[in-house]
Amino acid sequence: MAEPGRGVLMKGKAFVEAPSGPLVQDLLCENGWISDEPWTPLRRDLTDPVEDPGVRIEVIGPQKAYVRAAVQRASFQSSTFTDEHWHAMAAGLPYTGARCLVAYDDQGNAVAAVSVWSAGPGKPGLLEPMGVHREHRGHGYGTAVTVAAAAALQELGSSSAIVCTPSSHVGAVATYKSAGFRQLPANRDQYRDA
Repeated sequence: MAEPGRGVLMKGKAFVEAPSGPLVQDLLCENGWISDEPWTPLRRDLTDPVEDPGVRIEVIGPQKAYVRAAVQRASFQSSTFTDEHWHAMAAGLPYTGARCLVAYDDQGNAVAAVSVWSAGPGKPGLLEPMGVHREHRGHGYGTAVTVAAAAALQELGSSSAIVCTPSSHVGAVATYKSAGFRQLPANRDQYRDA
């Protein structure tokens, strides 16, 4: 990984999610890699039934890709995600075990969105990204759509739901915890400058 000539990573800036064990971290450090900001992983066991999210949730298909894309752009300041990007994502093989969900408020406004990725029955599933429309924050929609994500992964046969967020996003960590996720010890990605 530290030698671009081996073909694992190309030359230039690169990031890796390295195990937190000292051997890996030390070896990367010796090869010029730098610790990045801390990330907080969170996990929810899906053995027990998942509660109702309390809001209307819709599974997004091709006809509503524009809704999913609009919520993502309104949730993340620098997002350039479009419905064309959604169609490209949904056409890929990894999307076979994935779903996009949108939460709606009582007036029918799309207020939050999440994508879930199942690795198959009995294996952990991932939710990423989850975002709440900037005009609808502070009303519990992040928690609701995260609960819906856990339920969707459970329906897909996942044993647990996992998510990871920058530790500096204290609101995101709190949202995941309020949706029944257990906070795990933080870890740091490693990066190599160009």
